[in-house]
Amino acid sequence: MRALLARFPRLSTTLPRAALPLQETPVERWRVDDVTLLIKRDDLNAPAPALGGNKARALELLLAGGAPSRPLLTVGATGSTHALSVAAHGAALGLLTQVITWPQETHAVADATAVRMRALADVTAARSVLRAYLRVAWRRMTRSVHWIPAGGSVALGALGHVDAALELAEQLARTGEAMPDTIVLPLGSGGTTAGLLVGLALAGARTRVVGVRVVPGVVANRSRVLRLAQRTRTLLASLAGEPIPAPDRSRLEIEHSAFGGAYGRETDAARRAARLLREAGGPRLEGTYSAKAFAAALARARRAPDERVLFWLTFDGRWLPTALDSPTSPPDR
Repeated sequence: MRALLARFPRLSTTLPRAALPLQETPVERWRVDDVTLLIKRDDLNAPAPALGGNKARALELLLAGGAPSRPLLTVGATGSTHALSVAAHGAALGLLTQVITWPQETHAVADATAVRMRALADVTAARSVLRAYLRVAWRRMTRSVHWIPAGGSVALGALGHVDAALELAEQLARTGEAMPDTIVLPLGSGGTTAGLLVGLALAGARTRVVGVRVVPGVVANRSRVLRLAQRTRTLLASLAGEPIPAPDRSRLEIEHSAFGGAYGRETDAARRAARLLREAGGPRLEGTYSAKAFAAALARARRAPDERVLFWLTFDGRWLPTALDSPTSPPDR
């Protein structure tokens, strides 16, 4: 939270934070399949073996006040990277985690995530999203737990990506580079996208934010992201004691073509994009979120070579075995 605290010193007393080992992440320039684009390496926001990725930024805030006497409770799909992040960072803080999951279409990375999650958390499988939330409601009524909402996508968690947008602006200013014309990132529960919108407004940037939808439209849509951005802005204004500029609604775009028809279902375009990045020496992607968004970023940069496109890498794949570099999932249905 360095950039946000520097902007609003009052937050040092009004915004509690958990002691996660977070750090500034680099911006790299990559040439992939004859396309040049920038990558914000948010997979590296925690030093190994700690788990990086976008969820760590939210959890720095959402885990504040956690106590061993109150288990963390969260929900997600079987291979949820959010739930894994809660479990991993909770364990590092000495906190137990309970996860209630629902089924998803799976692939190799999701399977590996589920295995690691079960090693770190008490996992209960529900048969549907509705049943998972009914179990959550019962536990929250009958037990003392520290609730972490799905995806960490509430206003408090989104403040982590307000800070991330300011961090990006500061990094590029230090090297004399312009802000990207477009940031492309996966859009699931929306906390990362909403936080970036608020942070870019604070930075005075005219950057477009393209959320590549990877979940059903009832969950990921323009209205929901903008409402969360507004709640994030309101919370920040209250905590900082200062007015916060409104995000420019016209700078948000939703890309719907990458979804694939079901959460977790891989697509040929995403598999190809992930392979091209690895062949170029880049980081590992996964088929639910990051590979789909990277495919969209590549396509956009190819269509508009004069546009400065930045891909925001939200997934930390450093812990995955090398064998998963060659996906064996079936083709699109």
